Formats: sequence, C-alpha cells, structure tokens
Amino acid sequence: MKIDEIRNKLQEYKRDGKKIFATSSFQTHSIALLHIISTIDKTIPIYFINTGFLFAETVAYKDEIAKLLGLKVIDTVPLIPKNLQKDLAGNLFFTSDPDYCCYLNKIQPLDPVLAENDVWINGVRADQTEVRSKMKIEEDSKYGVIRFHPMLDWSKQEIFRYLKEHNLPRHPLDDKGYMSIGCEPCTRKIDINGDERAARWFGLNKTECGLNTDLVKK
Repeated sequence: MKIDEIRNKLQEYKRDGKKIFATSSFQTHSIALLHIISTIDKTIPIYFINTGFLFAETVAYKDEIAKLLGLKVIDTVPLIPKNLQKDLAGNLFFTSDPDYCCYLNKIQPLDPVLAENDVWINGVRADQTEVRSKMKIEEDSKYGVIRFHPMLDWSKQEIFRYLKEHNLPRHPLDDKGYMSIGCEPCTRKIDINGDERAARWFGLNKTECGLNTDLVKK
C-alpha cells in the first residue's frame, strides 16, 4: 500500500469508531511502518511483545525509536514466570517445545490486547515467509479483530530505501550479521545471501511464532 492509502484506511477505521493498536518487534525492517504511523497518528498504541528472552540491544533500540518518533510504546509481558516455563525434565520450553514457548510468551500476553481492540496493525510482508505470502491486506483475527497489513506488498529493498530517505537508525545487531532478530536463544547469524527468516529457529521446521498463524481466523 502507498502511504496515502495507509493514511486513508486508518482514518476510515477512526471514523467508524474502531479502536486501533499496532504490534512491533522493533527490528530494522519494522521501523518504516512505525515511522509512517507516527506521521499519521501518534496516539495509536504500539505493543512491544517483550518475551524476556530478547537481546538487550532490541530493548534499547525500542526505547530509542519510541523517543525518536514520539510513539506510545507498551510492553506486553508473559503471564507465566520463567521458572515455571519448564518441561518435566526441567528444560526451558524454548529447548524442548518452542511452539509452546511462543504461546506463553507471545500469543497469550497479546490476548487481552486483542479483546479490547478492533483493528490490529501488523507489519508482515508477503516476501518474508510462505505463510505471509498467502495473506491479504485485511484478515480476520480473534474476537472479531481486523488484522491490517499495510506493508504486505512492500519488498525488503523498498523498506531500506524508505529508511535511508528518512535517515532512520537501524537495529544495532544488523552490522553484526543478524538479518532477522527475535528471542536470543532462537536467533542466529546467517550468511548475508541467505533467507532472512532462516536465522530463526535454526534446524527446526518452524518459521512462525504463532502470531501470524494461530491469530488468523481460518
């Protein structure tokens, strides 16, 4: 979507009395959307899903971007403490059941946010994964919430052109070889020519945390 189209759609939601929120992982490629939102409506809350396993650099970058763009950023945190997120052998779930780990630390904490809102701005792009390539600009989610995907047809190249044009800072781990940054235990560096999502859950048949699968109405 073009920026004017994004603005018009958000204004339409507002006219209809819909409560809007956005989520962001605060990776470099997330910042274009956050900047666009900041030029349209800084009152839209941005939820940062803080699993407690994130890189310290991500948390610091989140604070930097929130201050730079004047955004209202709210952390979600897991309902289950880390010392209880273990299997019967005493292993943390990210080692033995990463899907359940994602549920506890990402999906479950977002549930009350979904229940209180009408529109979820989500920055997925169709070129990121096979799951995302099949998405539409608007999808139904839990509690009748509309998932709005304004960046769906943007390419990685367009994202980085936008960042350069607006002189927006990049995530500090970019220069260290991280192309897709999630929780520290489940993220690795990959070859610069590799698939950016291959950096996540390396060696597992997993490319999504559940936010873009479990929270899309089938």
